[in-house]
Amino acid sequence: MRKWLSTVAVSTAVLTFASTSAMACGEDDMPGAKPAAQAKIAGAPDAVKNVKLLANLPEAQGAISISFLQYGWRDVMMVSGQFGLKAYDLANPAKPKLVGELNIPGMWETENTEVDQHRKLVFLSRDPRAFGGNTHTGESGIYVVDARRPEKLSVLSFVDVPAGHTTSCINDCQFLWTGGPAKADNQPAEWGGRPIWVTDVRDPKHPKVNPNPIELARNDGKTDYVHDVQVDSQGVAWASGRGGVRGYWTNGVHRDPVTGKFRRATANNPVPYAGGKISELTAPSTFMHNSYRPPGTNLLYITEESFNDGCATDGVLVIASLKGSFNGEGWRSTPQQPFRLTSVSSWGVAGQEGSDPASDDCSAHYFDVNGHVLVQSFYSQGTRFLDVSDPTNPRQIAYYRPADAKSWQPVWHRGLVYVADNVRGVDVLKLGA
Repeated sequence: MRKWLSTVAVSTAVLTFASTSAMACGEDDMPGAKPAAQAKIAGAPDAVKNVKLLANLPEAQGAISISFLQYGWRDVMMVSGQFGLKAYDLANPAKPKLVGELNIPGMWETENTEVDQHRKLVFLSRDPRAFGGNTHTGESGIYVVDARRPEKLSVLSFVDVPAGHTTSCINDCQFLWTGGPAKADNQPAEWGGRPIWVTDVRDPKHPKVNPNPIELARNDGKTDYVHDVQVDSQGVAWASGRGGVRGYWTNGVHRDPVTGKFRRATANNPVPYAGGKISELTAPSTFMHNSYRPPGTNLLYITEESFNDGCATDGVLVIASLKGSFNGEGWRSTPQQPFRLTSVSSWGVAGQEGSDPASDDCSAHYFDVNGHVLVQSFYSQGTRFLDVSDPTNPRQIAYYRPADAKSWQPVWHRGLVYVADNVRGVDVLKLGA
């Protein structure tokens, strides 16, 4: 079959791109942040248990995020990264076939790329560090990509947004919530990072950005860095960042626990639901990277992203209880009267079987859950599979840590795990030897 590749010149910034390696997901001024493309210590052996590698896609080196689009019977994987966007046909799920590309060399970072299944759109976040920029003055925003034909990916529009580290679908991708990274020079000095801006993409060719940010005062009353947003099975949008995780209704009529009154929730004016800051005893950095609420529970699975000397104090997976946070406690927390969620358990790679003691690039990163098995990226410490059937005691049941690992995001799809690895490209894994 003939393979058609679409190369698109997106902006003049692409043409003047100055090469740079990606940093870890945090800010460029975050102490200890690691370059995403930094290789592991030479000579470190592979460590694999109960996992089979089915395929590796090295042409996707620089991969950051993975998502999937269905076209009737056809299944397509979208891989975003520093290169832009690549489309892979999954007629054989174990052997993805590259069928289309949107070349945007120098993108930073396209983390948490999301797709609109109905309209076949892909939303790429442009961090201000893209194309050699920086968090102080660089341009940030969102590319809306037309993926109706995976072989002919094209940019429908680009819109400037005052945030751009991640962007997430809200209300069936009619709106986007975009957050992070560190604040720009023209933003309020008292902010610790960028909050969320809302973009109306009901007309994807003409996105409209609400000038008024939301999810303010999240860190004991201080506006701070919102890193990522994930929507649970009930429709609650969970905003993770420095200062914990807070959930919002974005549709329907709900009681606002902060005011005690019922009102209609919208993407631009959401209604608080639950959540709050994580105990510093569990997550000393308080920088919560992303989260997931298992259906039918009052638990949150949360990544703390943090880099320090040695693995022992790097970021961990945290499981916390939402109990005690449903009356607006997380919105009234102050340094003088702090509110903290109760931690149920935590898990990190330090000292675990399969870990490389010579590497200190060990922070927890994105994860995905399938039943009682959670799969999570830990950068140079690879991809770990945990049994979370007992949330108070997560247990490692398998791992995949090649010597050159830089595991960024694992995603379950049709029984397999597709891993965006910033050095290796994409690995296709099967749990069970």
